[in-house]
Amino acid sequence: MRRCPLCHNQHSSVFHQDRKRNMYLCDRCQLVFSDANSHLPPPVEKRRYQQQVAKNQKPLKQFLMSLILQCEQQSTDPLIGLNFGRVAEPDTVLSVESHRHTLYQYDPYFAANHDLLKRQYDFICCYRVFEHFRFPFKEWSLLGKLLKPGAWLAISTKLLTELSAFDRWHHKNNLTHVSFYQHSTFEFLAQQAGFKLLFAANDLILVQKPSGSDIKRDQSSLDDV
Repeated sequence: MRRCPLCHNQHSSVFHQDRKRNMYLCDRCQLVFSDANSHLPPPVEKRRYQQQVAKNQKPLKQFLMSLILQCEQQSTDPLIGLNFGRVAEPDTVLSVESHRHTLYQYDPYFAANHDLLKRQYDFICCYRVFEHFRFPFKEWSLLGKLLKPGAWLAISTKLLTELSAFDRWHHKNNLTHVSFYQHSTFEFLAQQAGFKLLFAANDLILVQKPSGSDIKRDQSSLDDV
C-alpha cells in the first residue's frame, strides 16, 4: 500500500511492476503514480529536461496560442497569463504580447521566480508538466489559488485511457514521468475543487474556475472527502 500523492488515499495498490520501478493505482482518484523511491535525483532530472527544451518549443507555442484564441472568445480585455512548469522561447512570448496580453513564466529549475506564485492570472498554461509532478496535490492546490475567478487552466498531458494496456504504453518509460492521469482523475479534481471540467480528451484538459459566488469549495476539500 502507498499513500496517493494526489488525494492522500491510504489504500493505493500495486498496479504495475518492471525492472526500474513500481506503479500504484489509487482507487479513489484513479491516479497511477510511481514509487517515490524510484524518483530521479533532482540534478539528473534537470539534465533530462535540458535535453528536451528545443524539442518541445513548437508544440508549446501552438498549445499556448490556441489557449489565447480560446480566451479571446470570452473576453476582449488584455489578459495576464502564466506559463507554468516550462519556459517558452522569446518569440512565443512576443506572439502573446502581439495580442495585447502579458505572459509570465515559472519553472522550478529554469525560471524560479517565486513572486509569480503570489498573484492571480486570467489563464494558466501547463504544457507537458503534470506527468512530472511528484506531489500533484501540492501543485494542483497551488494552481487553483493562482487562477482568478473565471480563469482558465489548460493542461496538456497524455491521458491514460486503457489500464489493461499500461504495460505497453511508451509514455510510462520516461523516468521523469511519475504521475499518470485518467479522465476520471480530472473529473474527481474538478468536482472536489468546484471547478468546471470543460474538456478532457486527446491529451487536452481544459478547466475553468467559476466566478464569484459560483466557487463552492476550497482546495483543502480534497483532504476532507
